[in-house]
Amino acid sequence: MAEKVIIIGSGPAGWTAAIYAGRANLKPLVIEGAISEDNRLAGTLPLGQLNLTTEVENFPGFPKGIMGPELMVSMREQAEHCGATIVTEDVVDLDLSKRPFKVTDTNGDVRYADAIIIATGASANYLGLPSEERFKNRGVSACAVCDGALPRFRNKPLIVVGGGDSAAEEGSYLCKFASKVHLVYRKTKDKMRASPVMVDRITGNPKVQPEWNTVVDEVLGDDERGMTGVRLKNTQTGVTWEVEAAGMFVAIGHTPNTKFLKGQLQTDDKGFLVLKDGARTMTSVEGVFAAGDVADPIYKQAITAAGMGCKAALDAERWLEAQHG
Repeated sequence: MAEKVIIIGSGPAGWTAAIYAGRANLKPLVIEGAISEDNRLAGTLPLGQLNLTTEVENFPGFPKGIMGPELMVSMREQAEHCGATIVTEDVVDLDLSKRPFKVTDTNGDVRYADAIIIATGASANYLGLPSEERFKNRGVSACAVCDGALPRFRNKPLIVVGGGDSAAEEGSYLCKFASKVHLVYRKTKDKMRASPVMVDRITGNPKVQPEWNTVVDEVLGDDERGMTGVRLKNTQTGVTWEVEAAGMFVAIGHTPNTKFLKGQLQTDDKGFLVLKDGARTMTSVEGVFAAGDVADPIYKQAITAAGMGCKAALDAERWLEAQHG
């Protein structure tokens, strides 16, 4: 017998979808992901990226902020309270060619679903430095809007790495709080991938000091203070120097977690799932819906992911009702 709806993913989008689907008596099954070393290294453990974050100050309802893991555990508990069943495995095979859809997990269990909600998120791209990994969430971040206003970054010099629109936007945003922003880019200004207007905006800001033909060689710091600076390296001369900084914001893109779909759903040129109607959550396959960062190349916030999870559950509920009466 097929499940009414299977939700794949366990970030804010997945749990919100589960809460709404549970309240609609759809008895949702959530495949939250496996607790494995591969997922740890990829940043795709259950509970999503917020579970790897320290203090969350911008999720409504918590005027004093809330720790990321606490927020995610509360969402998971609420989903269970609303009737969701949870499976702690990865999806290794998904057949969307016919309904009911076939879902196979890492334990070898096969399930069928009348509708599916994809909420697997997107993983931030990092530089791959061991020192960067050491100071993640202790100075190193991939989201200025999420973390830039935290006290540790206010009125301090900061580093932004990247040359696209995301880096320009993150840098401009951080100028509201930082004493100085070092924009680190491996090429020259004329080679920035950002749109001309964004290039002019970021490089024309008096708080911004561009570091052209430069890469981050190492993130500096200690266990007590966290990150305290970076060592930069000129790509042409090989010269290195140290820069004091309270934080480093890596803005070199996100990779949507869609590999398991094996090309069965339409994506854009960056791999994000394409929604048939921008105001709804339907994907290119009828009966399959998407929510959160996996289908959001623009905002990538916990609150927008949660909102999309709500929409996906409502869309799935109405679609199932239309199908089955």
